[in-house]
Amino acid sequence: MKKVLSIALVSVMALTGILASTNTAQAAVTNGNTVTVEKGDSYKSIAEANGISISALEQANGREVGGFDLIFPGETVTLPGATNTTTDTSADTQAAATTDTTATSTDTTSANTQTQQTTDTTSQATTQSTSTTGTSQGTFKISFYDPSVLGSNMGYSGVAANLSVFPKGTQLKITLSDGTVLYRTVNDTGTFANSNSQQLDVAMPSSSIPSYGVTTASVEVLS
Repeated sequence: MKKVLSIALVSVMALTGILASTNTAQAAVTNGNTVTVEKGDSYKSIAEANGISISALEQANGREVGGFDLIFPGETVTLPGATNTTTDTSADTQAAATTDTTATSTDTTSANTQTQQTTDTTSQATTQSTSTTGTSQGTFKISFYDPSVLGSNMGYSGVAANLSVFPKGTQLKITLSDGTVLYRTVNDTGTFANSNSQQLDVAMPSSSIPSYGVTTASVEVLS
């Protein structure tokens, strides 16, 4: 009788081992950072299957460390890495936002620099324009002469004028009727200019004197 009982006991133990093995084979299914609990699972088996400590798994799921962890098939257990992933993603997003802000700041600085350069260029052009604009003296009759032909070495930077109108040394801007602009300094008085207060004799090489010989021009005194 004892022999029969022993055989029965061994059979029961073997069957229990087989069932335990079967339950282990149906262990929890891992899906990313979570685990779906299967029949026969425990915090210990899930921790061992995922290479983590039981205490870390308990902390990730708000359980008491070292406490009694009761779980049921179908439950979802969070692995410790889930929280870290969220943090890393947040950090990446923040870094990208910082990069975008820096790029925007750089673009704004570049635009401001370009605007400043444009302003400086405009200011420079305005200054140059102002420096070549003088006080209008009205319209004058213009004739031309070549000082070298007359035996003079005064060069071609001068203009003969009525000295009571334009004293020697006066700088003139002469805009001819065809748009040509000449800058001359009064350094002489000629027969025509001396007898006509509204006439100027402009020094110029014979080869450059216009074929029309005499014309009109608007005259400005430069300061």
